[in-house]
Amino acid sequence: MSKTLLYGATKVDETNAAYAAIESLSQFQWKNRVLVIFSDSDNSRAARQENQLLADRPALEERDMIVLKVSGNAVRAVFGSAEPVDAGVLRQALDAPDTGTFHAALIGKDGTVKLKASEPVSNGELFAIIDSMPMRAAESTKPEN
Repeated sequence: MSKTLLYGATKVDETNAAYAAIESLSQFQWKNRVLVIFSDSDNSRAARQENQLLADRPALEERDMIVLKVSGNAVRAVFGSAEPVDAGVLRQALDAPDTGTFHAALIGKDGTVKLKASEPVSNGELFAIIDSMPMRAAESTKPEN
């Protein structure tokens, strides 16, 4: 299983593609965190990831999450709403493997990739990564309106 946590950098190098904002997801920048799930050929791992996430909708909502699923050339919002996104452009921007291979990528509110995984990520692990982000910590301390 391969997971790459890209959040831990202390200094962001804007010239590094790993830290560049994903242009095709600019509609979410500064508003939402986005988890993009690329479906595997039999959809088993993608379905497992999707079902696991949807089992805790309040946690997704609390973290301003949008979940997108890419199957072939189609992109659909699994949680939250989104304007149309081009699957090919998204696959290229996130350096995702070929169609039919499971892949997941977490994009922060700043528009940069925070995590890439080749296996489903548990809710606990995903939420721990999000909750450790400085922007999330600031949101957690803001008083409710």
